[in-house]
Amino acid sequence: MAGTTHPLRPHPEEAARLAWVDVAKGLCILLVVMMHSTLGTGEALGGEGFLHTVVAFAKPFRIPDFFLLSGLFLGRVIDRDWRLFADRRVVHFAYFYGLWVLIQSVFKAGLITADAVGTGGKLATFGLHLAEALVVPYSTLWFVYLLAVFSVVTKLLHRRVPPLVVLAVAALLQMLPTAGWPLLIEEFCGRYVYFFGGYLFAEWIFRFADRVRARIGLALVGLAVWAVVEAVLVFTPTGFPEHPSVAGLPGVSLALGTVGALAIVAFASLMTRAGGPVTAALRACGQRSIVIYLGFFLPMAFTRTLIAKSGVAIDIGLASLIVTVVAVTVPLAFERLVRGTRLDVLFRRPAAFHIAPAPAAPRRAVPGLARPEPAPAP
Repeated sequence: MAGTTHPLRPHPEEAARLAWVDVAKGLCILLVVMMHSTLGTGEALGGEGFLHTVVAFAKPFRIPDFFLLSGLFLGRVIDRDWRLFADRRVVHFAYFYGLWVLIQSVFKAGLITADAVGTGGKLATFGLHLAEALVVPYSTLWFVYLLAVFSVVTKLLHRRVPPLVVLAVAALLQMLPTAGWPLLIEEFCGRYVYFFGGYLFAEWIFRFADRVRARIGLALVGLAVWAVVEAVLVFTPTGFPEHPSVAGLPGVSLALGTVGALAIVAFASLMTRAGGPVTAALRACGQRSIVIYLGFFLPMAFTRTLIAKSGVAIDIGLASLIVTVVAVTVPLAFERLVRGTRLDVLFRRPAAFHIAPAPAAPRRAVPGLARPEPAPAP
């Protein structure tokens, strides 16, 4: 297991070769925003549109691939001391989670305190809400919360438990019927296998991406076969309320999540080789995935509400697309506007919130979600 227990640590000179990671992250964040925008818009307008089909198709692999990508670079810091590790993989995510829980909660304060009486009661209710968010992942920010949890769990298990044992247990957890369990436990069981798999098999995944670029024809055939199988399993009903489609059945879900995540890796690798404006746009979104993820909620909700209350007759699919575009572009534009100002702290962790020296290597203006901050060279 010596070759798989220490994920690849790419040299800075390989940055161009690893551009597919940003493209894959960009595609994943777009799919995540599309899902929230489409389902919310459909509910607000009382129907479904063409994007609901896209959202359903992407459900088996959308979040698994995001977690797999997030585990790829854990090997950079897992052998470091706990202080540095915590700074890179816990405090980093905790900072953004705490800050944006507060921001989202302020905007939703009316709903949160609706049943409270008096100013004191409202303040107490709001305080309890924030306290609860420390142990129960809040709203769309649960992903950021779990990244810190997954990192700590993997660090604790590192060199103490054989990696294949961890992977096997994580796979079994993914297949458990966790509906109705506390959110943190449910999401941990359902997602950890992909994060750990990304960490454990990082070297193999990078090599897989290289092989895809070297064998374009075979890769395209493989993607076409995958897309057909994915569609058949996603849109074949089972008759079971807990698993309405075959794609959600235990075991099948794990397989589709794994294969689908690798399909996104292959697709991103091919897009990187092809280049062009679409690839550049996806890569830009991937490089600022944390900006989009943190900031999409407010413009999404505002645009959705505006469309629903306007009374204008509009196709639900088109409305969902408009909400998605606004939810993606507004955070990017806002981040660009506040870059270098005091509001920059909304998307970049300030020095005061580091518990270890900042990385010596040059950092991006805004770190990506799956690669929060480059670790010092080994």
